[in-house]
Amino acid sequence: MKLTKSKELFSQAQDIFPGGVNSPVRAFRAVGGQPLFIDRGQGAYLYDVDGNRLVDYVLSWGPLILGHAHPAMVSAVAEAAARGASFGAPSELEIRLARAIQAFMPGIEMLRFVNSGTEATMTALRLARAYTGRTKIVKFEGCYHGHADMLLVKAGSGVATLGLPDSPGVPAASTVDTLVVPFNNLRQVGQLFDWFASEIAAVIVEPVAGNMGVVPPMPGFLEGLRRLTRASGAVLIFDEVMTGFRVHPGGAQALYAIQPDLTTLGKVIGGGLPVGAYGGRREIMQMVAPSGPMYQAGTLAGNPLSMAAGIATLAELQKPGTWEILERRTARLCAGVCAAAEDAGAQVTFQRVGSMFTIFFAGQPIQDWQSAKQADPSLYGKFFRAMLAEGVYLPPSQFEASFLSTAHGDEEIEKTVEAAGTAFKTAARSTQTAR
Repeated sequence: MKLTKSKELFSQAQDIFPGGVNSPVRAFRAVGGQPLFIDRGQGAYLYDVDGNRLVDYVLSWGPLILGHAHPAMVSAVAEAAARGASFGAPSELEIRLARAIQAFMPGIEMLRFVNSGTEATMTALRLARAYTGRTKIVKFEGCYHGHADMLLVKAGSGVATLGLPDSPGVPAASTVDTLVVPFNNLRQVGQLFDWFASEIAAVIVEPVAGNMGVVPPMPGFLEGLRRLTRASGAVLIFDEVMTGFRVHPGGAQALYAIQPDLTTLGKVIGGGLPVGAYGGRREIMQMVAPSGPMYQAGTLAGNPLSMAAGIATLAELQKPGTWEILERRTARLCAGVCAAAEDAGAQVTFQRVGSMFTIFFAGQPIQDWQSAKQADPSLYGKFFRAMLAEGVYLPPSQFEASFLSTAHGDEEIEKTVEAAGTAFKTAARSTQTAR
C-alpha cells in the first residue's frame, strides 16, 4: 500500500500538532503503522492522499449513516451556506430538526442544540444537578461521555486506547462527586444508592456501550437503572451520542423500551457536521436559561449548516425500509466475517447491536471494561493492518465501534468478508512467527 504523501504530511503535522493529530486515536499508536491522510470520501469509501481507496467502517466515528457526501446532505448544506454560515440568532431550521428528532424519539419533550457530544453530556449533568439540588453522579467504567473534567474517570475510547486511567490536569476536586461502577453490574449500582440515594443527582450511561467496543446491556440492567433512579428522584441520562439512530431508529431507548429523563445526542443529527443536543422531560428542561436558572449558551448552537445537514439525514432515515435494510446488511456482514474467522481458526468475539459492531480478539463475550481488557490489542493491530492492506478501513483501536452506512452494498460487504478471511490468516501467521 503506497503511503508516500501520508508519511510526508504526517511528518509535517508532528511539528504542528501534539502527536501529529487533532484527536488521539487518529495517530494509529494503538495499531501501529502510518496514519492515513484523507483526501475525500464518497459513498462507502475513503480516498487518501496517495490514491488508495478504502471501504470505510469508521464513518467519522458513526455519524455518516448515509455514507460520505450523500447528495441530499450535500445539496442541503450548499443551499444553507449560500444563505449564510452562521447567524447567532434563531432560524426555522432549528425547529425543523428538533421536530424531526422528536418524531423518532417522542420522549424528548423539549431539547437544546449544542455543538458537540461532550457539550451535550456536560450540560445534561449540570442540568440534573440543578434540577435535583444534588451533586453526585454515577457513571460506568469504560463508558466515555466526552472530555469534561468530571467525566474523565475510568473512561473508555481514546483513554482506553492510550492506556491512561485518567487525565493529568483534572483536579481531584472535579471528580470527587463522580461515582464509578462496572458496566452491567446492577448490584453495585444498587449499593451506591443504598449509601448515597439522597446525594445522587444522575446516572449517565451509554445504553449500549460503544467506547470500549460494542457492549450491549445485560437483561434487566437498564430496567434496574430506571427503577433505582425513579425511586430515589435521581435523573437517568441516556448518552445516545453514538447509539442514537444506530441501534434502532428511535435509539436504544426505543430498542429496549425504557424512557430516560434526559437524552444526549450528536453524531447522526448533524449528518457529519459538528452538532449535539440534550433534551427530555419538559419539567427538567424548563430549568434551562432563559426559562429557568441553569445557564448554558453557545454562539454556534443551532448553526444553520449543521441543522440543514441533520434535516436532510433524518429525512432519508424516515423513508420506509431504509433502516431495516441497514440492519440486514450489517447482520449479513457480521455473519460473513464470523464465518471467515472460524475458517481461519481465529479466536474472536463479534458483538453487534443495530449498525454498530466490534471484533474483539477475545475468547469470551465482553460484558464490561474488565472483560474488554482481556481482548488482545496487539492481535487486533495485526488484523487492522492486514485489513488496511486489503483496502478495508476499520477503527484504529480494539476499543472502538465500527459502523455501516446505507451506502454499503453487496460489493462492499463481499469485499470486506473476503478481506477478513485473508486478514485473520495473516494475523494468525504473524502471531505464530512471533512465538
